Amino acid sequence: MHHANYHYGHAHILARYCQIPDPLHPPRIQGYLQHGWNIGDGLAPGTPYVSGSRLLVWSEETRRRSWSQGRRDVVVVGAPFAYLLEMEPESPDTEAEGTIFYPFHGWEGQQIIGDHQKLIDEVKATETGPITACLYWNEYKMRSVRRLYQKAGFRVVCHGYRGFWWRDHNREFLYGQLAEIRRHKRVISNRLCSAIWYGALAGREVAVYGDPMVLDNADTTFGGEPRLHRQWAEVYGVETDYQAVHRLAREQLGADELATPAELRGLLGWRDFTDDEWRGDDTVLADIKWRPRATERHA
Repeated sequence: MHHANYHYGHAHILARYCQIPDPLHPPRIQGYLQHGWNIGDGLAPGTPYVSGSRLLVWSEETRRRSWSQGRRDVVVVGAPFAYLLEMEPESPDTEAEGTIFYPFHGWEGQQIIGDHQKLIDEVKATETGPITACLYWNEYKMRSVRRLYQKAGFRVVCHGYRGFWWRDHNREFLYGQLAEIRRHKRVISNRLCSAIWYGALAGREVAVYGDPMVLDNADTTFGGEPRLHRQWAEVYGVETDYQAVHRLAREQLGADELATPAELRGLLGWRDFTDDEWRGDDTVLADIKWRPRATERHA
């Protein structure tokens, strides 16, 4: 299994959906699973990849781009977050208020260049109600950055560490993210990213505005920030069209292309198990026993 298949607990979510008897220890996925929304071919720039390996992407749009880059064994499976929503329907009693803000972030290999204080001032002047700033672990560990948001009166959270090279994975990452999104009315960012599409698919208002910042030594092969504005203009601005953005989120996350548990097991290379090794009817997701404990869902 490619180590990126574990990022954000993706393999564990798919194992739960597929009704693997022990979803805490998912079988090896036969191929590379797209681990984040991107405007390329489903692989993050510089990702180690064995030529000829199956590429499991989130959307038909990404599959077509990948095909245009010469990749042939590419299959649309849908985003793990979309499967999570299928298994975790929202309670009608959910009370949502305020805004959750996802600032653009760096990672192990690249850092962000930009003015967080300027972003904070713009968000405070624009949003109404309580504001939560969700910092990626890379910025959250920087006390100087974290303190800027805290001093501004933001509630500051972090969904935890996505994991790297099979170590320190937070398999409840997306559970915590979904819980945070659902407690807010709006999801915003200063750059179009996975969190914006997740918020829209989860039924929240979304918006992208403010200084997009710069990623050190960014790869602009697929067009970078200018292309984001051109191709997905509907998500930019303080106010956006809810229906239009929700439709786009379904396309980008493959929400209308989700496989059944039996189909997904085949796509992931998990169909070698005998029938009696699977628990329950493929159509009954409610029978799955494992799920993160409530106290474990926030990092």
